[in-house]
Amino acid sequence: MLRLVRLVDQLNEIVRGIVDDWSELRLELTVDDEAHAERAAALLGPANPGRLGRKLRFAIGRTGPGIGLEATRRLLRRLDDEGIGGAIELAGVQNAPPEEIRKKETLRSQWDRLVAPLPPDWSDLYAEVRLDSTDYLERAALLMAPLNPSSFGGAANLRFRCARHFGYGASPEMAARCLERCDDEGITGEVAVLHVLSDTQPVATQGPVWIQGGRVV
Repeated sequence: MLRLVRLVDQLNEIVRGIVDDWSELRLELTVDDEAHAERAAALLGPANPGRLGRKLRFAIGRTGPGIGLEATRRLLRRLDDEGIGGAIELAGVQNAPPEEIRKKETLRSQWDRLVAPLPPDWSDLYAEVRLDSTDYLERAALLMAPLNPSSFGGAANLRFRCARHFGYGASPEMAARCLERCDDEGITGEVAVLHVLSDTQPVATQGPVWIQGGRVV
């Protein structure tokens, strides 16, 4: 039986195969059934696609006024939900200027750099990932799901707790792996450690409690 690959999964595979220095991707979607091409173009409307028969061409970018990566994923999920199949190919890549590339440090490397100088007896940590674009928010939250992230402190911010040995929060190793997964999909931003406690000894609790803006975190 022919296994159909969802369009959004095809896009994710394309992004994973590209070196993380792109600023714009030009894509071509060939719809399996030409009868569905008009509907596909309508659903992709925010991406302003050009159409020629079964082929739809559009571009996504990381900066500027154009449609972003996460918004494109949402559009393709609509096609998938309506059963519109096809094949997505990479038609071209525009790389970011070298100076822009040099400024970007991966989320995983930022995490390693921030955790390395902490006291050897640190036990609990509250951290924040400030994404470069709200387009990244939905996908980053999914990739960071094991950290139980919360949207707090800004429209494109995700916060999470980390527990080194026991108590409430993900392990530092899990945090590193989740951030690495974001790196693999080209998600960029800034990692910050907001609070750190050392040598906590919870008794019949899940650990310390922080209160931010009247909310327990």
